Amino acid sequence: MTPPAPVRTLSLRVGTLPRDTNHYGTIFGGVILSYIDQAGAFEARHHGRHRWVTAAIDRVEFKAPVHLGDVVNFYTTTLRTGTKSVTVSVDVEAERFATGHTVHVTAATVVMVAVDASGTPIPFRGPPTV
Repeated sequence: MTPPAPVRTLSLRVGTLPRDTNHYGTIFGGVILSYIDQAGAFEARHHGRHRWVTAAIDRVEFKAPVHLGDVVNFYTTTLRTGTKSVTVSVDVEAERFATGHTVHVTAATVVMVAVDASGTPIPFRGPPTV
């Protein structure tokens, strides 16, 4: 029997604003990284209402720029669950303002860890600690 395919979820959708742009008129890479981090946390919360912190983000390579006015979609998939961590894939796509076409911007793998109020990693299958 084949295991079920991972579920791809639209975790975050953001409209780009002038404050997000560099002097080339494209969105700062750090802005996109921040949203990748948020999308990973939203996916992790599907596994428990705990405090989730980012332990790692793998290499992020930008394939296409994001322009002012584009709508950026962050799709997440849980790749692996451990005792205290969740590994999440985040795919980033931009819907072009002028044409409506969608382009692949980047992808990342994020490791999120459940922690208690003091920041100590905890098993996330237990009761929420929020």
